[in-house]
Amino acid sequence: MQSKSFSSEEDIRHSSPSALLAHERPVEILLVNDSPADLRLIQEVLKGANGRTHLYAVWDGEEALTFLRQEGPYAGVARPHLILLDLNLPRKNGWAVLTTIKSDPELKRIPVVVFTTSEAEQDIRQVYELGANCYVHKPIGLEPFLRMVQPLMELWLTHGRLPSAE
Repeated sequence: MQSKSFSSEEDIRHSSPSALLAHERPVEILLVNDSPADLRLIQEVLKGANGRTHLYAVWDGEEALTFLRQEGPYAGVARPHLILLDLNLPRKNGWAVLTTIKSDPELKRIPVVVFTTSEAEQDIRQVYELGANCYVHKPIGLEPFLRMVQPLMELWLTHGRLPSAE
């Protein structure tokens, strides 16, 4: 499945202190998740956020790495400032994607928020050992999902400082 970039009418762009500090460029977010429902919910949260954002979505681990390496159809695409990564992905799972990101000198400084349904302590421990910056259990249901994602995005986009994507 091809990635989706939200631009023009679909752009999810707002103003935030962190984006303005970065020379008024949008905060680039890469969502690596094979769930269209999760994508729609993240879109809703970002529409109401205080941040100027640009959301890209890719549907599997192989496509995520192609995007991050700016290869093929992604040549020239801006590198993300933040990655939201599901662990259960087709083609290449999130574990392998995280390992690749954190071992690549060009990618390792990009913060990775692991966003998954697993609550297993072993998974949490391993994700942090691999270098993830945050582990978030993805709740079931619209309201719990929104209650969890809204403060998470506020933290990363408004209060947290993200490294430059260059």
